[in-house]
Amino acid sequence: MRITIFGSGYVGLVTACCLADVGHHVMCMDVDTDKIARLRLGEVPIYEPGLAELVRHNLVAGRLHFTTQAAEAVAFGTLQFIAVGTPPDEDGSADLQYVLAVAESIGRNMDDFKVIVNKSTVPVGTAEKVRARVAEVLAERGVEIPFEVCSNPEFLKEGSAIEDFNHAARIIVGTESERVRSLMRECYAPYIRLQEKLVFMGVRSAELTKYAANAMLATKISFINEVANLAERLGADVEEVRRGIGSDPRIGYHFIYPGCGYGGSCFPKDVRALAHTASEVGYQAELLDAVAAVNRRQKQTLFEKLALAFDGDLADKTIAIWGLSFKPNTDDMREAPSRDLMESLWQAGARVNVFDPKAMGECRRLYGRRPELLLAEDREQAVAGADALVICTEWKEFRAVDFHWLRQTLRSPVVVDGRNLYDPALVRDAGLLYFAVGRGMSLCRDEKVK
Repeated sequence: MRITIFGSGYVGLVTACCLADVGHHVMCMDVDTDKIARLRLGEVPIYEPGLAELVRHNLVAGRLHFTTQAAEAVAFGTLQFIAVGTPPDEDGSADLQYVLAVAESIGRNMDDFKVIVNKSTVPVGTAEKVRARVAEVLAERGVEIPFEVCSNPEFLKEGSAIEDFNHAARIIVGTESERVRSLMRECYAPYIRLQEKLVFMGVRSAELTKYAANAMLATKISFINEVANLAERLGADVEEVRRGIGSDPRIGYHFIYPGCGYGGSCFPKDVRALAHTASEVGYQAELLDAVAAVNRRQKQTLFEKLALAFDGDLADKTIAIWGLSFKPNTDDMREAPSRDLMESLWQAGARVNVFDPKAMGECRRLYGRRPELLLAEDREQAVAGADALVICTEWKEFRAVDFHWLRQTLRSPVVVDGRNLYDPALVRDAGLLYFAVGRGMSLCRDEKVK
């Protein structure tokens, strides 16, 4: 098939590469001329395992194309995927200006039948708005050209997006049109040859499914963090509790890992957007409000544990931070707990030494050069001469540590583990004060730097 994708960001680029890799011819359109110029050279502006290789392979194969011209993109494919950003407005609602701008471009340039596929995460009812915008532009042109609009939400996890696309648990398509069903089945045929994964449903149901899925996963994270905070106050170990409840097949282990809160481009935005959608129809989504509130509070726990360790005095302290991205295998720092921690530390008069295997460039872009920020070359440089170490992201590079070396390197014996990577007994045996998340004695109020 010949397929057009508007948007060369995380979702658009992964979708384009994966569809090209199974034999489709795909054109990716973006208004960012610099980004498109780099992509044409095989340079990928974001980090996602395997993505750069996939871009270069399909460029060479002649199946992947990039353009900044809307007319060229609209003419290229029958399927027109919209995969542009929907950033949150101040009230938490999703901003649809980019989605509707693409709809207008399609209406302005189409001259034969098109299927417009909403891949972006959008509120319920967006397909109707896209349909109305295209129809309005066609009417202005004085032409009648048939088109359809369907919903095909993405369920990609940063860090494993290619695997998720190629081996999706389900492929949701919201449509009432038999013609759209046939075309979407042809598009995804390489992925359903051995197992039927296509799930057809109404457009509004498909739009809600995406938000409901992310809200459910965010709820599990906030729930286990609530349990962790309770465990701290009861002298229990949340890791033992997690194993106890996760072994129940009705609950499972996925997304019940306690930590310093969720971040990224999806969960925070989508929980707020779904709560806002609820308010627009006169319903107060109390659970969603609570999920977001718990997560905001959880992001402050690392700073609070440091303040506890140093008896509230963090001025002129140097804090080492391992991990900046909101999760491993990405350089994405959007709403990452590390950002809340750094900004709180600077406000308290502290300095930070940071290291992340992939997100150093993003940190430099966000914060620039400043005297209270050291962008370390490796984890060893980050902790050299620091007063404490905080783990914000569970990169595999941080899982094995010589704790005796760490005790000798740090000026003060303080480790705050926001991802519960280590065995508390091993850390303490090395003479370190260990503050984890919900691990019994790890949060003893008597553990302070003497």
